Amino acid sequence: MSLASNIRQWVYLVHRWTGIGGCVLMLLWFVSGIVMLWIGYPKLTPWERLAALSELSSECCITSPIFSSDGIGSGEIVLTSVSGHPRYVVSTGGRFQVTHGQTARPLTTPFGEEEAIAASAAFIATTINAASPIEESSGTDAYASTRYEGLIHEDRWTHSRGLDLHRPLHKVTVFATEPLTLYVSSQTGQVVMDAPLSQQRWNYVGAWLHWLYMFRRTSVDPGWTWTVILLSFTATISAVSGLCVGLWRWRFGRRYKSGSRSPYREHWMKWHHIAGLLFGGFIFTWIFSGLMSMNPGGVFSATARPDHVAYQGRISPDIGPLADPSAIIATLNHTRFRPVELHWLSVGGRPYVLAYDRTAATRLVTLKQGELSVQQAWDEADILPAARRLFDAPTADEQVIRRYEAHYYQRQAEAMNGARIHGLPALRLDFLDADRTRIYIDLNTGLVVSSLSYRQRVGRWLFYFLHSWDLPALLEPKPLRNAILLALSIGGIVVSGAGVVIGWRRLRRTARVGRA
Repeated sequence: MSLASNIRQWVYLVHRWTGIGGCVLMLLWFVSGIVMLWIGYPKLTPWERLAALSELSSECCITSPIFSSDGIGSGEIVLTSVSGHPRYVVSTGGRFQVTHGQTARPLTTPFGEEEAIAASAAFIATTINAASPIEESSGTDAYASTRYEGLIHEDRWTHSRGLDLHRPLHKVTVFATEPLTLYVSSQTGQVVMDAPLSQQRWNYVGAWLHWLYMFRRTSVDPGWTWTVILLSFTATISAVSGLCVGLWRWRFGRRYKSGSRSPYREHWMKWHHIAGLLFGGFIFTWIFSGLMSMNPGGVFSATARPDHVAYQGRISPDIGPLADPSAIIATLNHTRFRPVELHWLSVGGRPYVLAYDRTAATRLVTLKQGELSVQQAWDEADILPAARRLFDAPTADEQVIRRYEAHYYQRQAEAMNGARIHGLPALRLDFLDADRTRIYIDLNTGLVVSSLSYRQRVGRWLFYFLHSWDLPALLEPKPLRNAILLALSIGGIVVSGAGVVIGWRRLRRTARVGRA
């Protein structure tokens, strides 16, 4: 037997035996992928979180002592609402300090059951009552609509690394027209995640199934990571070998005696062959890109990170009127902007306040000639000198983008990264460092939104594009995109479903031969 015949025989065997298990896995992936087009993994998006906050009044707070002691450079300072009351939340080195907004008195952490229930009641009072009245189980007490489930470190809905600083989490069930589960930070007392019951149920055949979270125990789980990598690799091999077998068996010239170009007469085999040729390319790209999403061996990891401290710069502890929340809120109200959250930040040593309202719209409050000034966005000249300090390397390109592009775009909320806000205009810088890093800064906020090394940009094409078709031009007509992906997914279901039947018959036949 020639070498070519040996290779072909091995490809047939590889596809047969990897396909028996691989088709079951791919069938589950296609079904769950369809669900994920409309229902994503539970997350609390910025606009959901901000919509649940109370508006800050100009009489709500006094100046926090942290402004007179260390200045805003000592940590991120946020004035927000916790359980419906104004609170300063300061994060330094991965730890939180929460103080009362009206007295500046430090609050005891970690927060307990009572604070978790109060935070949940405040959350549902502002977000759910307006649309779906809460079911009253006993009297009119708002707490009667909640049930405390205990303190957890992690469960099937809270694997996100973004929750690590808030663990352990208080779990609270809310009984409403649409019941849901809320997760409250034990470190700040804030609601950090919501999971409606209907979303949880759909996720069992959606994202939870798609990502094989039944094998995941913690936010960092090497066992789960390598399980997904090995299964994805096996399924990729099965898809590639199947394409080879399908092409080899298809007669492009003369037909078989049956008059068909496919040699298979049996119903399931013929459908598997023809559908595999039609949809095999899409199946391969989806399975392969799923493998790439796991960043096997850290192949897409960056070797350097942007220097955010250099970008923020050193500032004087005396920031004048910017330390007075009452004056800031009054100035914003004068422009008809109703803030629900204030962030004290700096760029290149220049302090400013980033304000959010309940719709996630933003305003910048800066100092001009010693007076408070409100503006919509930064000018390029205000940000560029500080942005150049993000890496100790010259830049090859600097420009402001006003339209979404291939590496900077907004995904729909259902997507895995749909909770990240990508505002326009944005400043883009390409550095000549070893990683050829590209930086995007949202000029509406002054925040570094994205940092992508060359390898991460390659990974973006091998995962996000191949897996989700997430070019801005394709994302904009969402119904059309979903319809196309739905049709292709149904094709994948036909291929893998027929493969499951064929594999089951093969196993039964092998078992009978073994018994004989």
